[in-house]
Amino acid sequence: MATSWTQPTAAWTQPESEFWAPNRNAVDESFAMAPAVYADEGFFADEQERLFGRAWVCVALTAELARPSRLLVRSIGGRSVLLARTDDGLVGFLNSCRHRGTELAEADCDIAQTIRCPYHRWHYSVDGRLVATPMFDSVPRDDFDPADFGLVPVRVDSWGPFVFACLNADTPPLAQWLGDLDERMAGYGFDEWQPATPSPADCTFEPAANWKLIFENFAEYYHLGWVHPELAKMSRVEDHHRYQGPGMYCGQTTTPISGDERDDWLTLPAADGLDASDAASGRFIALFPNVLIAVLPSHAFVMRLEPVSAGRTIEHCSFVFPPGTSPASDEAGAQQFAEAFEVTRRFWIDVNDEDIDICERAQRGIARGGAPPGPLAPRFEEPLNRFHKMTADLMTLETVAELAVPAGDRPGGIDLYGSDPNPMPPATEAAAASSAPEAPATATS
Repeated sequence: MATSWTQPTAAWTQPESEFWAPNRNAVDESFAMAPAVYADEGFFADEQERLFGRAWVCVALTAELARPSRLLVRSIGGRSVLLARTDDGLVGFLNSCRHRGTELAEADCDIAQTIRCPYHRWHYSVDGRLVATPMFDSVPRDDFDPADFGLVPVRVDSWGPFVFACLNADTPPLAQWLGDLDERMAGYGFDEWQPATPSPADCTFEPAANWKLIFENFAEYYHLGWVHPELAKMSRVEDHHRYQGPGMYCGQTTTPISGDERDDWLTLPAADGLDASDAASGRFIALFPNVLIAVLPSHAFVMRLEPVSAGRTIEHCSFVFPPGTSPASDEAGAQQFAEAFEVTRRFWIDVNDEDIDICERAQRGIARGGAPPGPLAPRFEEPLNRFHKMTADLMTLETVAELAVPAGDRPGGIDLYGSDPNPMPPATEAAAASSAPEAPATATS
């Protein structure tokens, strides 16, 4: 008889429920999440409201909003959102006219500083003010003030080359959500990294897998030797270490990157001014809930996840580069850069194809088999334990204002399982370790 894994909707949204109990312990006592979390459409519907509807969701690269005339359309938690840039910065609004709710734009487009409703031609300025209502005052209404009917605002903020939006007013600010990432990534000068112009490498994939399986796959390296035998030559299992402080993210680093057998990641010039640790490492950040960032000394591979259904996700993939390493906008420079970058680009696409294949297989096994969840591997899957707890929190908190951002790993080896401390710790961890008392190693390290 097939295992039944469908749960009442209330089970995964109620704090007192035992649904999340197997995921709330330390990693050496925790289990994988229940099959319903990945395969049940009822869970997906609740997740859109409770998780994506209350999180800081990555929606674009800042370069996509470089021009004030550009209007982006994005989906967040099942709601359509408009994004634009004004003289005062980034803005966001619900994609809905204040007259009778018509969709204002159906896809990214250029505008002439005015957002016009296609139905009755109400006009809004880029900062959301209602500026024109054609023929509406042919019979005046005493109760109508255009100032009361601007577009409904959505919170928008940015970090580095990324734009984030949040539908919930109670969610902590983006800076609190990010935790120490701004400090942790400071040596890269991440604010200055941008896509190549024109970009040679943007691409989109649509795996038949739940977004959480893709997030988890990126966050752990347990599968590396079997799923990615070529990647494992540059990002060796024994060279993986934690890379996570306080914040809504999971992190790992390959220190050092190996170029002995494959040097696909090392074909482009590195950013200027990197310290010894950043210059020798690959940083892998899974920023909750939907952006995966692989940062190398010369480039970053970025994947923005857009959930479509319980069993389908769109991956928006792009590359960003340090200042001075991407080409000029002239045709000859772009062609030269594209040829030099092709080795790295092709390698990333091949690795992602391998990930898509195994994530789709995981989805099929969960949806069609639904075996009870197994135990997490402490050495390799601590980032998943961290991710599971963040997911459980967003799904069960009555108000996201109560959200507790995960604490970071402590200095030294106390939080490590089965591996040694990073021999070249990043600057943030080195500074913390030098100011902290020596910590004893765990019995399992």
